[in-house]
Amino acid sequence: MIRAIFFLLLFVPFTLFVIVTGVPITFLDPTGKFLHAYGKVWGRVALRIAGAKVEVLGEEKIPVDCPLIFMGNHQSNFDILTLYAGLPHHFSWIAKQELFRIPLFGYAMKRAGYLPLDRSDGRRALKTMESAAAKIRSGVSVIIFPEGTRSMDGKLIPFKRGGFLLAARAGVPIVPFTINGSATVNPAKQLKIKPGTITLRFGDPISTEGATGKRRDDLIDRVRNAIENGLES
Repeated sequence: MIRAIFFLLLFVPFTLFVIVTGVPITFLDPTGKFLHAYGKVWGRVALRIAGAKVEVLGEEKIPVDCPLIFMGNHQSNFDILTLYAGLPHHFSWIAKQELFRIPLFGYAMKRAGYLPLDRSDGRRALKTMESAAAKIRSGVSVIIFPEGTRSMDGKLIPFKRGGFLLAARAGVPIVPFTINGSATVNPAKQLKIKPGTITLRFGDPISTEGATGKRRDDLIDRVRNAIENGLES
């Protein structure tokens, strides 16, 4: 409890500082590379404050010559910090449209190049999905948590189909990843932080070519199996 309070007392103002000082730089660097590098510093410093470190496995499996969709499990709030600190690739996030309406935070997401998905109705969802797919094809790699929310017990919960529909429309490979240890460092629904090691493991790229209809179900199964095989019991 004491460590968690100490972490929050440092993490919250540090995060606000990163947003306030980082967003103006995007007007000078529209590529977002500086802000992404700033985000990596944010992730590493935050993990250090928590007494956590990241071990990256399978980095050599990540293609370097094309945009990618990274898909993995979601166990803890520390997963985002882990990906910023450990993923050796420039990436953006797929986020709910509602998050972009949050003052300051939403503007920072927009300036950072996050891609919104509007799930309020089918027509808007399709329009934003087409827009996101086009940006991915143009060279933007993204991260998606296919579970759609955090798992409370570390086991994979059913995957949402939207991310796979986007992947098929974008036509780029999916790189599966598995995070282990983040739920131990920061258990779900607990104001508790425990020092430890978080492992970020990447699997072999999975092609999305022809992933329509039943083939999309096969794609979901392949990605789920790849993520699940990396889970530690």
